Amino acid sequence: MKFNTKTRYGLRAMVEIARETNNNGIFQKDISERQDISNKYLDHIIYALKVAGLITNVKGKKSGYILTRPADQIRILDINNAFEPGICVIDCIERNYKCDRENTCSAKKFWSGLNNIIADYFQNNTLQDLLEQQMELEKKETANQ
Repeated sequence: MKFNTKTRYGLRAMVEIARETNNNGIFQKDISERQDISNKYLDHIIYALKVAGLITNVKGKKSGYILTRPADQIRILDINNAFEPGICVIDCIERNYKCDRENTCSAKKFWSGLNNIIADYFQNNTLQDLLEQQMELEKKETANQ
């Protein structure tokens, strides 16, 4: 199972937005530069994060981005859901998927259990957790220089 690029880059963009402490937010060009994401591709990511209600512009168009709520209230699952309709490791466990083997397949139970573990992991980790990990990594990197 792979998570799509928008989800992965969206998570990185959200860390950049969360780390910005000034009231003006962070500009898209700065996120693009810091995370090495093309500005054009970042447009799609920013749009999805705004539609999901996770970020907003400080003063309207052409202004910096801020979180709509504190980082400790934004679950990684919220960020994933901005780009994907939930977590689903295999088609047969989707809600609307109908399979002739549904009631006699032990593999379905296995995949469902794995899916629950992943969804719980995304639910139990917050943007604040990632932000703290990022700051710690940068602190170690600075100490090693």
